[in-house]
Amino acid sequence: MPTATYPQQTRFALRDGITCRTGPADAILLDPPREAKLTGLDAGQLHALATLNQGPATVSELSAAAGGDDVAELMGRLADGGWLSVTVRDRGRDLYTLRPFGPPAPRPDAPLPWSATLSKFAVLHRDSEGFVLQHPRAWCDLRIHDPRLLALLDGLGAADVDLPIDVKSQFTDDLHWCGFLVPDADAEDRESTTRGGSLPELWFHRRSALGAHTLTHNHFDPTTEAKRRFPQLPARNASHPGDAIDLHVPDLSAKRAEDPTLTAVLEDRVSTRSFDDAHPITLDQLAELLYRTARSRGTRLSDRGEEFDSRPYPSCGSGYELELYPVVRKVGGLSPGMYHYDSFEHVLRPVVDADSPVVTEVSQPTSSTLPEGAEPQVLLVMAARAGRVMGTSEQAGYAAIREHVGVLMQTIYLAATAMGLGACAQTYPDTAPFATAAGVDEPEACAVGGMIIGSPARR
Repeated sequence: MPTATYPQQTRFALRDGITCRTGPADAILLDPPREAKLTGLDAGQLHALATLNQGPATVSELSAAAGGDDVAELMGRLADGGWLSVTVRDRGRDLYTLRPFGPPAPRPDAPLPWSATLSKFAVLHRDSEGFVLQHPRAWCDLRIHDPRLLALLDGLGAADVDLPIDVKSQFTDDLHWCGFLVPDADAEDRESTTRGGSLPELWFHRRSALGAHTLTHNHFDPTTEAKRRFPQLPARNASHPGDAIDLHVPDLSAKRAEDPTLTAVLEDRVSTRSFDDAHPITLDQLAELLYRTARSRGTRLSDRGEEFDSRPYPSCGSGYELELYPVVRKVGGLSPGMYHYDSFEHVLRPVVDADSPVVTEVSQPTSSTLPEGAEPQVLLVMAARAGRVMGTSEQAGYAAIREHVGVLMQTIYLAATAMGLGACAQTYPDTAPFATAAGVDEPEACAVGGMIIGSPARR
């Protein structure tokens, strides 16, 4: 990040989260788990570091703090390590800021062609500080302070932007350096097609995993800020108003003795796509499956008043945000319709009658899973109450939800196999009709998966 390429008004600062501790002839830069030791520093360089510790400064201000000594070598060391953020200014006005996560990439040797375009993976959005440009593969974020620059995000084609040409050239060069502008959009398309992954998939993967963007667990574990923004919902979901349908409680002690072995159910587990409607699953079988896989085994309170649930499958932080909504077409002893499984009382409560159009819409995605557009005997819709996990997982909250869906799916698969039932995972629910049917806002309880359940067709 050579300082000489930037205008004299450019301000440099230690990037957010960095602590600089100085000694008689050295300094330590701390950004856990990263740290760097700067040795062989003279008095002028130490004064320059002290100035940076106080806030943003221009090169001339840093030189003045150093008693007129040249600070270029020190700035180069800081820049090469990715310790500096850079705010480019013009006529006393902030234009944009580069905020690195770590060491910057080498500057491209080839000049940026006029045909350069914004990367398909770049994301521009607004937050509390203004506009920020991000890229899941970039080594930095680029914060835009002056909205005039927005017209230059697709290259230098917008020549009528009221900014000096050297400022516009510097901005587009930095966009290229950071990875936001690509010389050849067709080449990027071919590469992403070959390697796989769309913008949402790559973005989701990078933002929910440790890496250059997130080197610490600060945004993956419970934090005061996360708990303020996402106060934890109660462990128990609000009950639907319909009359409860009591469910059979299986004798788990007997099941321990009667069930096939774990090895047997693991080896015998298959995805069942053909079912026997002449002999459908019964209410007692559905009750047993729900009890063995999704019932609440009890809650406990933490010292801070948070509720932790316990169910037969694991869940990050004991949040257990998943709720099951059986959509019933054919179950012996149970009327068709959509129900909610109350895991605390082990009962079903009616949600929507079978003749409601939204029930049909909720089940529609299964037509691509079952042969010849067959309808499931039961579809167990998994709905996530995100407020149970966002405060404990924060940036990885949605990733945790998706992982819990997989865990619950496997638990249902194995229990169904042990019971002689057929099961098939349904990974792409239609969230909008579910929210309408359940009477909830989508962010409040969105459909994230499902399981097709029934009696398997006889061979």
